[in-house]
Amino acid sequence: MGGDLDVRIARELLETARGTGVSLTGPGGLLRQITKTVLEAALNAELDEDLGYGKGDRTGKDTTNERNGTGSNTVTTDIGEVRIKVPRDRDGSFTPQIVPEHARRIEGFDEAIISLYGKGLTTGDIQKHLFEIYDADVSRDLISSITDKVLDEMKLWSSRPLARVYPVVMIDAIMVKIRQGSVANRPVYVAVGVDTAGERDVLGMWVGTGGEGAKEWVTYLSDLQNRGVEDICLIACDGLKGLPEALNSLWPRADIQLCVVHLVRASLRYASKRYWGQITKSLKSIYTAPNSEADQVLFEEFADEWEDRYPAMIRMWRTSWENFVPFLEFPPDIRKLVYTTNQIESLNARFRQATRRRGHFPTDQAALKVLYLVIRKPLKNRTNITGKTVSWKQALNTLSIYYGDRINAQ
Repeated sequence: MGGDLDVRIARELLETARGTGVSLTGPGGLLRQITKTVLEAALNAELDEDLGYGKGDRTGKDTTNERNGTGSNTVTTDIGEVRIKVPRDRDGSFTPQIVPEHARRIEGFDEAIISLYGKGLTTGDIQKHLFEIYDADVSRDLISSITDKVLDEMKLWSSRPLARVYPVVMIDAIMVKIRQGSVANRPVYVAVGVDTAGERDVLGMWVGTGGEGAKEWVTYLSDLQNRGVEDICLIACDGLKGLPEALNSLWPRADIQLCVVHLVRASLRYASKRYWGQITKSLKSIYTAPNSEADQVLFEEFADEWEDRYPAMIRMWRTSWENFVPFLEFPPDIRKLVYTTNQIESLNARFRQATRRRGHFPTDQAALKVLYLVIRKPLKNRTNITGKTVSWKQALNTLSIYYGDRINAQ
């Protein structure tokens, strides 16, 4: 019913525009005329309610206050700038809500700018877009000030209290170009947690000062402790040297699981492309083995086949083995949660898309603002980093068997 009505209204608007020779869009377009009419009607309805009687109807008047003409205001809407008449009252007590006094933009316009900024458009891109599509001349300084509205929100987000226990936490870092004297690649550390209700959430983001390092991870993850995280059962991470030990210094009982995807990619860096297909097939049989005993046998077969040709690749696996195999003790539903940081990597892909067009950021805060907007705006009909974990009840039951009271302690 609603869809048919929308189509009928759209057709009537188009027919009216054609019949009168007026365009739908543009400075004198029909859509702007309608927007002007709707806004002015809404403002007059607000004043009716405020005064207690309608225009021209004196029977319900029980106040000395009354209408006192109109003022004018130009506001920016989603279809461009619209000049409207704002009704006034004699004693000046009327405070409109639809178009607040001195407002220059209608609610929704700012959010549209923030959304574009979070999708990777620069202030210059947005300025051009608004002018070409909406015929709105908006300065780059104004666009920056609009997007800065999220800074207070981001500050609250980054200091919010966290759960006491997280069954699973995944960590990874992405490199972003930030000016620090000169422009340099700086790591942004990201931690994603799955709580006991199965809700995924980005727990924190921190901009590092140099290259990614285990000590730096400890420094930033200490923030999670300060915000209430006392225990983590499983931590999925990449194979950064010293990282497992560093993580256990914060949460001694946490099992550290190296990300299999990172290990496979690292393996391929040592090998010729002609062998990638064979190697990935063999590695898949290893990380999908039914248990650690079968896994060990398959790995030794893999080592026998490739160690002479690629000794560094096999040495990397032997070095990582202790932190690679923990997930083999779990059934498939748990393995999917912990053997890869793919969820963070999909988030990183969106981060890269949002940062690529900017070249570099002038400050840490400017970089974090864009990344925060990516998290803040989930994609429709897509798997997002935040949200409910699929088949969580089954996974929770299995985790409870292994971790018992640690999972249930809140």
